[in-house]
Amino acid sequence: MMEQYVLDLQEVDATQVAVVGGKGAHLGELSRIEGIRVPGGFCVTTDAFRRIMAEAPAIDDRLDELSRLNPDDREAIRTLGARIRRSIEGVAVPGDLEAEITRALARFGEGAAWAVRSSATAEDLPTASFAGQQDTYLNVVGSAAILQHVSRCWASLFTERAVTYRQRNGIDHRTVHMAVVVQRIVFPQAAGILFTADPVTGNRKVATVDAGFGLGEAMVSGLVNPDVFKVRDGAVVAKAIAAKQRAVHALPGGGTREVGIDSRRQEEPALTDAQVVRLARLGRRIEAHFGRPQDIEWCLADDGFEIVQSRPITTLFPVPEADDQENHVYVSVGHQQMMTDPMRPLGLSMWQLTAMVPMHAAGGRLFVDVARRLASPASRAALLEVMGRGDPLIRDALETVLDRDDFVPSLPDAAPGRPPARGAPAPIATDPAVVAELIERSRVSIAALERDIRTKSGPALFDFLLEAFEEHKRVLADPLNIQAIMAGMEATWWLNDKLWEWLGEKNAADTLTLSAPDNVTSQMGLALLDVADVIRPQPEVVEFLRGVEDEGFLDELAKLAGGTEARDAIEAYLDRYGMRCVGEIDITRPRWRERPSTLVPVILDNVRNFEPGAAERRFEQGRQKALKKEQDVLSRLRALPDGDRKADEAQRMIDRVRTFIGYREYPKYGIVSRSFVYKQALLEEAERLVQAGVLPEKEDIFYLTFQELHDVVRSHQADDRIIQRRKDAFRSYHALTPPRVLTSDGEAVTGAYRRDDVPAGALIGLPVSAGTIEGRARVILDMADADLEAGDILVTPFTDPSWSPLFVGIAGLVTEVGGQMTHGAVIAREYGLPAVVGVERATRLIRDGQRIRLHGTDGYVEILP
Repeated sequence: MMEQYVLDLQEVDATQVAVVGGKGAHLGELSRIEGIRVPGGFCVTTDAFRRIMAEAPAIDDRLDELSRLNPDDREAIRTLGARIRRSIEGVAVPGDLEAEITRALARFGEGAAWAVRSSATAEDLPTASFAGQQDTYLNVVGSAAILQHVSRCWASLFTERAVTYRQRNGIDHRTVHMAVVVQRIVFPQAAGILFTADPVTGNRKVATVDAGFGLGEAMVSGLVNPDVFKVRDGAVVAKAIAAKQRAVHALPGGGTREVGIDSRRQEEPALTDAQVVRLARLGRRIEAHFGRPQDIEWCLADDGFEIVQSRPITTLFPVPEADDQENHVYVSVGHQQMMTDPMRPLGLSMWQLTAMVPMHAAGGRLFVDVARRLASPASRAALLEVMGRGDPLIRDALETVLDRDDFVPSLPDAAPGRPPARGAPAPIATDPAVVAELIERSRVSIAALERDIRTKSGPALFDFLLEAFEEHKRVLADPLNIQAIMAGMEATWWLNDKLWEWLGEKNAADTLTLSAPDNVTSQMGLALLDVADVIRPQPEVVEFLRGVEDEGFLDELAKLAGGTEARDAIEAYLDRYGMRCVGEIDITRPRWRERPSTLVPVILDNVRNFEPGAAERRFEQGRQKALKKEQDVLSRLRALPDGDRKADEAQRMIDRVRTFIGYREYPKYGIVSRSFVYKQALLEEAERLVQAGVLPEKEDIFYLTFQELHDVVRSHQADDRIIQRRKDAFRSYHALTPPRVLTSDGEAVTGAYRRDDVPAGALIGLPVSAGTIEGRARVILDMADADLEAGDILVTPFTDPSWSPLFVGIAGLVTEVGGQMTHGAVIAREYGLPAVVGVERATRLIRDGQRIRLHGTDGYVEILP
């Protein structure tokens, strides 16, 4: 195929990213949209770049060296990047290539001024906004200067920032090529940026226009504050006119300069309202063409708008798809499950198929639409009450939405009645036999699942699983199960409310629930202390575990002195808890049974930090502390007016909370146990698909929904492109922060605590487990990286149940996500661990190793000097 070095923008469309890079392809596509004016120009293609690279001395060796550098070694990247750039800029542009560029320039006439912009093949893709990764040069005049700047653009692929970005995102330097866009420059009266969705709130119905005088560079570089206009439904709904003291103007001989603006014009808007509305309309046309919200650079010349470039806004959280035009209010499921990482498609669809309410997927996360429940006054009050108990930020966000008169319509109550009075005792007896019965029902149901699934394969397995999902939901919906969960929660709320009212004591239930019986998650943490007791006396085993790097270590253990006992202890632990893992609501995450090495660092911490018998001692100490607290509370109540009645009521509620609160963790254990059975059966099916050549690897099934996988098993045909697209999308979802509340307009509504009773500078959260503690903050994003000492305070985004083995060795807990009854909170109370959850951006605001003071009773964290 003949190499093509120059293409006119009019010849380019979106399919040609490999030839003209992301920016070039996008500009070519823009110029094809009816009614959109794009300054004329051409692209120097990636063929030209490859030819230059082939002539650059020693480039292969340097690229090899570059790929081996650590992305954090900035000095090495800077030095080597500069050497690569110098060698690229040192290559003389071959004569035939120079002639093609000169011919293209001549078509636009002598003396024209140009913008020369880099356009990399991995830039402006839907999932990775590379804005500013490469270079732009404005007002370049004359062919010699243009050739020089084209060389600079080629070299800009190896700036420190671009190299680091690729290293961090796992992009191979050799797979990215550089094209260059050479475009007529427009000398505008005004220029700026148009966002077709509000970049701060995410609202897709609000366009935001930033505008300033002169070239847009003044704003992009932060030299001036722009005027900001907001447009909704074809009208300007808000504007802030800035004092624009400076502008950037082009110089006739090339280059740009800053100029001062006449004081009388500084306060003038850069655009009229009518122009802003017209511009927003053009933006909507561009957005419709590309099918997603855009960040658009524009300029105004002779009362006409020209579009300089457009790229997707990649920071917006996607909106769940709906097949109607109604308003929807979505509440995050991940915040309630203490797992806000993205899930793969199989994980999302399996959770949806087994959930008790309809769930909607977006950005790799799940949401429940609560619009209907907010619409009726009775269900609204009940919903806000439950949400407020769980996570005040969700409640506050929902109230913000409700404050907008028109977003959620008010419907009459479906039936007369009011929300049940909180704390009214649930209609089951305070009897430990109820909990024993529920645990037995769950065990029998899971045993039947394990027995019956063994004989199923192919399409029959999927029919069987659909029935199993119904059984799964039946177990969860068992009225006794719901009553037992609610009994524990309502008793907790009753005790906290009444003991605060009667004794002025905050969160008294925290101490009263220490070491409550039948809590499968807290037992899981303590049981790993028992495993450490078996390993501690065996120095050979301890030494061997320090070097574990793969999953075959359990078989190796038997060859060591004391290794058989160690292996048996770990195996017994995995038999009971091996279905768990971090992010366990996503069935695709590797379970401890599949990746037992995950537990090794925690076992070694336990060996180092604890004495033998620690599990039993801790449980007993907690029990005694709760008993002492109970006696203290009851004797203080009896001293009050009407004290005997108050003490009797409190006694009943304390018995009730200790009977039922531990069971709060069991349904999740049952769900995860069942899910692991489903997963093993599906992976066996995946193995058969790999053997039959239908899929390259087993884990590819994780990127299909349950229904799609069913179809693949039936037809023995899989679409590799869908799987690859889903893998790319899943990677991109990690960069998104899921909002607690999201509207169908795309607005991410963040709640606030609205408290004024905390010291200045403190980080506010939700108090979920009482006590004040000072210590070293350990900011840990992955349980496998935990290296904790006694007295450390764990700071992490979320803690689902699998984190609880770490809880036995720390002094306090801070999380970004969570509520009163989420898993981390319940376990923290059981272990007597001071905890504050729902601390926004805690892992970014608190640095690893800083000393902090955690106020678990009052719900805030202080960073100490």
